[in-house]
Order: sequence, then C-alpha cells, then structure tokens
Amino acid sequence: MATTGLVIVDKPAGMTSHDVVGRLRRFAKTRRVGHGGTLDPMATGVLVLGVERGTKLLTYVIGSRKGYAGTIRLGQSTITDDAEGDLTAETPAGGVSDEDIRAGLAKLTGPIQQVPTAVSAIKVNGVRSYAKVRAGEEVELAARPVTVYRLDVGEIRRSPGLVDVDVEVECSSGTYIRAIARDLGADLGVGGHLTALRRTAVGGFTLAEARTLAELEELADPVTIDLNTAAERLFRRRDLDAGQAKVISHGGPIDAAGIVGPYAVFGPEGDVLAIMVEQGKKAKPELVLKPA
Repeated sequence: MATTGLVIVDKPAGMTSHDVVGRLRRFAKTRRVGHGGTLDPMATGVLVLGVERGTKLLTYVIGSRKGYAGTIRLGQSTITDDAEGDLTAETPAGGVSDEDIRAGLAKLTGPIQQVPTAVSAIKVNGVRSYAKVRAGEEVELAARPVTVYRLDVGEIRRSPGLVDVDVEVECSSGTYIRAIARDLGADLGVGGHLTALRRTAVGGFTLAEARTLAELEELADPVTIDLNTAAERLFRRRDLDAGQAKVISHGGPIDAAGIVGPYAVFGPEGDVLAIMVEQGKKAKPELVLKPA
C-alpha cells in the first residue's frame, strides 16, 4: 500500500487523465487516487495526482497557474481545435508575416474573455460539450474570463500554405491553449489549430520532478511527495501546540494569527493537520487532513 501524498506524472501522449489515474491505482494498490486537472489525450507533461488523503489537496492544485509549451499551425482549422480532430477548413497562410503572428498573440495576452473549445468536458444542460459535438449538434459555449500571464513566441517555421509557431504560455486555470490557436488563426483569417502541447508546470510542480509511468511502476511506493511536504509547498505554514492541535483535529476553531488566505497548520510532531482560513478573530479548518 502506498503512503499518502502527491505524485507528479509526466503523462504520455495517447492516454486520458483517467487512464493515468487507473494505472496509478494499480501501482499504489488503492482506489483512492485522483488528478488535479485534466490533460487532453494528445498532450503530454505534468499531471498532478493525489493518493489517499493527498486527494484532498487536489482542489487547491486545480486552481493553480499552468505552464505549457506548444505548437500552433496556421492555415488549417479542425473540429477539435487540435490535431486529433477532422480538418474543417484550409486557407493558405503564406501571406501571414511574423509581425502579424506576434501582434495576434499579443491580443490574446493578459486578462481576456475566452470561448472554450466546443470539444471539451464542459457540461451543457448536463451533457458534456464534446458528446454533443460528436452527436452532430451545434454547441455554443459562453466566453469566460481567463488570464494569459505570458505568451512567448519561439521558432516560426514555414511550409507551402502552412505556418507552424512554437509558443510558451503561462496562464490561469481554465485557459484552453487550443482556443488560443483557434483564435489566432481566426484573427489572421487563415484558421489555426494546435499540433503539439506539453504541460511544463502546475503551480510549483514542474517537469523536473515528474516521473514517467514506467519509472513509477518500478517504485515500491509511487508517492513521490509526502503529505507534509505537499502541504508546505502549496501553503504557508503555521505550527500549533498540543492544545491547539487537539482542537483542530476535531474540526474546532483556534485564535487567528493574522494570515490572509488558506494556510497549513502542523502539530507538535510535525504532521500537517488541516488547511485553515481566518474569519475575524478565529481560524477555522477548511479541510481536516489528519483524523482525531
């Protein structure tokens, strides 16, 4: 049986996030495994998984900033806005200049209103959007606010009728890189889609510490970041005395410490007990991690 905590996986192409969860359940010998934000089957890179009580931390992981490296192809549009979907239109992109590309991507940087790709897991009247599209229905999703903190243009490669643009993106949770490719192509009048995507970071978790599934399978315990370390990396730390720790372990409040936002509290033995939030003069558990 695995310990409790987080696992940083380097997801391979061709697998869904749920597929990866299934593999880790087998490695960890427990059903209590979840992921902190999906990656499309085409995409590779950082996928944060929680094991046992580590699954409770995933709600905070999901909202973290994300980092990506990808390639946008101009001159072709697809139904999925990526290379996995059927081609829907072709418009020669040879006349698009490097300056046009950089200007178009600049428009998609900062706080923006983004319409998610129609082939997504967003629910419309209780049904996944991708299911409606695959059933032949027209789907119109509402724009939602996201933030693209950084969008750097790398190599620009040209072939007859097509332009491939390498990009690096740092963005808020909920941002679709496929939609950036689609919107750039639409703005330039030639269509666009994503041909490659690799997630490089989820919050402070990066590819540098990610393990492949083959590497994880060889470990006696696939949990690579124990619960205490994970809590310290995700939150500010507050240490409690034995009396405070007992109150917290039963879900009770303690005196506030003047800390803004959620933070992790640790007992005298050094184990994380809960994630706390302060309201007025009291700090209350938002999430209890260690049972009484």
